[in-house]
Amino acid sequence: MPTVLITGASRGLGLEFARQYAGDGWRVLACCREPEAADELNRLAAASEGRVSVHRLDVDDGASVAACREELTGAEFDVLINNAGIIGDRGAGLGDMDYAAFEACLRTNVVGPMRVTEAFADRFAAAGEKKLVTISSRMGSIAETAPNAIIYRTSKAAVNMLMRCLSMELAGRGVTSVVVHPGWVRTDMGGRGAALTPTESVAALRKVIAGLSKRDNGCFFNYDGQPIPW
Repeated sequence: MPTVLITGASRGLGLEFARQYAGDGWRVLACCREPEAADELNRLAAASEGRVSVHRLDVDDGASVAACREELTGAEFDVLINNAGIIGDRGAGLGDMDYAAFEACLRTNVVGPMRVTEAFADRFAAAGEKKLVTISSRMGSIAETAPNAIIYRTSKAAVNMLMRCLSMELAGRGVTSVVVHPGWVRTDMGGRGAALTPTESVAALRKVIAGLSKRDNGCFFNYDGQPIPW
């Protein structure tokens, strides 16, 4: 049975990834900060006939990541999806910067994926598909940048660089690492006016993930599979 580990799986895209992969017969290791409060995820797990298991993992907390790794001793998985993320202070900018929000966003969106990838690299590098997928945003593209959402854009540009570096480090172990833009999605982060539903976004992203090959290592893709300029 193919296996996927998903961070930030209690809501939004993470929850939809868990739902769709489980529906296709995958084993899903669904990770989130507060499993006891993840009602919808727990309902999914209860109805999954054992395919979905819920695990505590706070990407901001190194001890939490280490504890999750220990809990999952012996578990290998084909795909790791770094999905957990926050948007920070959307309006902060020059002359009105919220540095606490800036630091929190970098901690979650950049340091968090590094912690998780480092903790579990041996697990997904040993499995069949060997894929590392990080949910980024085209708002992190320097080529397409705009003068707004400085905190979020900076965090996504940084995680893009991080994953580009890690793609080179992990290539020798056969891992294909990519960053992907999910589109503008109707989640708590995207808002009600967004163009895509989580179902549509995740279905498209799963096609991209399924089609990845070694030649895609280190690339940045839109949810429809089109490349995005760095």
